[in-house]
Amino acid sequence: MNNERFLQRVNTIFTKITMASSVASKATAATSKIAGKHPKFRYLSAWFCPFAHRATLAFEHHKGRVDYEWVEALGWNLQKDETSVTGTGQDWYYHWKSEELTRVNKSALVPTLIAIDPDTQETDESKVVYESLVCIDFIDQISGATGKDRLVSEDPFWAAKSRIWADKVNRECCSPYYGVLVRKEDHERREFFNHLIKGLETFSGELKKTTGPTYLPDGQLSNVDLVLIPWAYRFYVFEHYRGPDFVIPETDALQPYQ
Repeated sequence: MNNERFLQRVNTIFTKITMASSVASKATAATSKIAGKHPKFRYLSAWFCPFAHRATLAFEHHKGRVDYEWVEALGWNLQKDETSVTGTGQDWYYHWKSEELTRVNKSALVPTLIAIDPDTQETDESKVVYESLVCIDFIDQISGATGKDRLVSEDPFWAAKSRIWADKVNRECCSPYYGVLVRKEDHERREFFNHLIKGLETFSGELKKTTGPTYLPDGQLSNVDLVLIPWAYRFYVFEHYRGPDFVIPETDALQPYQ
């Protein structure tokens, strides 16, 4: 499909997230009934990171059930090139990671969640969760949500199936994205792009088995959707940086809903 139509479908899912968040903010989760407090986390993140955005979407979906404090934990700082790294004497952007992030997560990657004690409001660094797919699942479980408010279905079969497809979509529809943008040889870029297209075709075929537009039946937002959305929303950059040959094509295989 062309970029406009693809983004229209992504925006449809974003609309469902907004609607779900509105409903969630009025709900009281089972875990929230304990002392009238919601589970709360210090959310080590980065504004630009699609991996982190998966956790952000999960938090927003469960707004009113789970609270979080957003903390920018990695990025770039413009500094004086005092050691002449560039050889030009000009300012240079240096990659940085917060000391807190490197302390609680040895891989120093976002998203990273640190539990906050509901009574003392202090962080408990013995309770740390990371890896984006794990974070989605964890936030969903601790929210206490039920029924269609869940991101991972309460039905054991669908729960298992969605975890399988979350991993598959991550590997086949998201990971190739970077190869298209960072590889220097055109044939390598094309190889990653073709891999991504094949992954999207496979996933579109799976979506034809549901009532759509989400992965779970009856429009229930799922962990699979949250895995793909941050990348799907960025696919338009292929044309900008790699030219018209790298536009997501309009084919029947990529059109699960008529």
